Amino acid sequence: MIGIRAFASTDEDAVVALWEEAGLTRPWNDPRVDIRRKLTVQPELFLVAVEDRRVIGSVMAGYDGHRGWLYYLATAPSSRGRGVARALVAEAERLLEAMGCPKVQLMVRPDNTGARGLYDALGYEPFDTWATGKRLIVDDLGGGSASAP
Repeated sequence: MIGIRAFASTDEDAVVALWEEAGLTRPWNDPRVDIRRKLTVQPELFLVAVEDRRVIGSVMAGYDGHRGWLYYLATAPSSRGRGVARALVAEAERLLEAMGCPKVQLMVRPDNTGARGLYDALGYEPFDTWATGKRLIVDDLGGGSASAP
């Protein structure tokens, strides 16, 4: 049976491995630093899906008082097609709505057709916007300076 619960510190290695397996990590983002940062802000919105005490999915959510956001949605390849991602998104949406969040948004890389198909099926609508960002803290990833697009 699959359960969804808040992330626990003992889940870190399994979650990082899941993100790596799912292709969510990027050279300019240390996933362990991302986890530590999330645990300081709305840690109850960092969810994992667990089956037989094994982490098989994750999602990070956040709410800034204006919009909710979803990040790091991942399902273990061996567990795909079983509704794990749908259940994680539904629980994140439920928690956000309970906080008074009127709308949730997310970003998907253009080449990630699988994720785009999932979000289409869940009723997410694409919209045209110019996504931009600015790094305020450059994480030291073991040697040199890092830069990110």
